[in-house]
Amino acid sequence: MPTVVAHSRHLIRRFVTSLSRRMPPAIDVAWVNEKLLENEYKLWKRMKSYDQRHSIEVARRFTQMHPAFTRDQVAAALLHDIGKAESDLGVLGRVIATVVGPVGTRFRLYHDHESIGLNLCREAGSSDETLRLLDWSNESSRNDPIVHLLRQADQI
Repeated sequence: MPTVVAHSRHLIRRFVTSLSRRMPPAIDVAWVNEKLLENEYKLWKRMKSYDQRHSIEVARRFTQMHPAFTRDQVAAALLHDIGKAESDLGVLGRVIATVVGPVGTRFRLYHDHESIGLNLCREAGSSDETLRLLDWSNESSRNDPIVHLLRQADQI
């Protein structure tokens, strides 16, 4: 688990980068489309622009840390926060949800984004390997070096 300081830095960085509504560059979106299955890409397109940019950053960091990556691993990096789209919270709403916890339906959806995202990816036809990597609550995932790299790529 990340330290409190590292986690706080991550949250502050996510907040600051979330203030921009700019879309990811077309070349990055093309790269995402190339890495995801058709229904996974449709899911990814549902994310807000700042979540799309974040997912690309995480996937790019992951591929630098693990040059022998597979498509399924990159898909997990790109889709790790897909469940956040279900809460439909903006930046301020996410900050409040983080502070007050899973109170109310939308804040609960935000806090449950990992399990929600796993189910969305399952429904979209993601591979067993992508689903396994996204299931961070699974006991076997806790000792998986690829899962650790994915989480590390997300926490920078």
